[in-house]
Amino acid sequence: MIMEKSIFSTDILLSSHSHYKIGGEAKYFCEARSVDEVVLALAAWREIGDLESRDIFVLGAGTNVLFKDEGFEGLILKPKINFIEKEDEFLKVGVGVLMSELLEYAIENGLSGLEWAGGLPGTLGGAVYGNAGAFGGEMKDVVYDVVSIDISSLRPAIIRRSSRDCGFDYRASVFKENKNEIIVEAMLKLKKWDRSAIRRETENKIKYRLDKHPMEYPSLGSTFKNIETASERIQAAYLIYEAGLSGVSCGGAMISPKHPNFIVNALNATSDDVKNLIELVKTEVLEKFGVKLEEEIVIHN
Repeated sequence: MIMEKSIFSTDILLSSHSHYKIGGEAKYFCEARSVDEVVLALAAWREIGDLESRDIFVLGAGTNVLFKDEGFEGLILKPKINFIEKEDEFLKVGVGVLMSELLEYAIENGLSGLEWAGGLPGTLGGAVYGNAGAFGGEMKDVVYDVVSIDISSLRPAIIRRSSRDCGFDYRASVFKENKNEIIVEAMLKLKKWDRSAIRRETENKIKYRLDKHPMEYPSLGSTFKNIETASERIQAAYLIYEAGLSGVSCGGAMISPKHPNFIVNALNATSDDVKNLIELVKTEVLEKFGVKLEEEIVIHN
């Protein structure tokens, strides 16, 4: 029996689901609140036979994605699987849990290991997907295992991977390489510590972000990855600053003078405005320093 497509919303503005406040309409959009609803959405999507494109894009909180102004003809699937379960020093966490909520839960339960993520936007799923990190910490340091759904076949399969098998690297994971998997939950292993000390360390990180980052404008955080060498990590912000690009704008987008690795939406920027600045930065840094910068944000094409 052909399933109804009423499970999907239609013509949803992606700008309202992006921290950048940029993006056209998604032809189909679905929020799934459980693994069963994810599977149901996938089944319903396969039953729609009148589309030229059957592309699926999995969206978290939209803190790291630049959408096109032209919109998206496929399906935006947003897993909002929100739960946290505690067992001793382990936390089982749903993919849709906001990092801010996870941090508060960890603090209240005296569990340390995520202080570096103070002020980090987005969901657990996005943080695992891109092995988010800051202040010397990364998700790989606390992830015990990850559960995902392989959507490459007609019968989606549940996969559980240990942290070692997740292919974590600098802003990378096996999930980022394999577009046929949807993360649904992760188990984190933390350490018991004093609650007041955890809160103090977390709030220090939040304060740093507020002081040093251009929080007054919509952005996706760091636009480019830092450069990893055998002996050091070179900050992309430093290279962009030294290239004389701080404050340069294109349309409504601007390279932040406060933190040059942030391209902010200063005045109703379009996706092309942002892309033009990205290309300018890459060209100038390559010419001046012989360094090829790579985007940390996801550019949705």
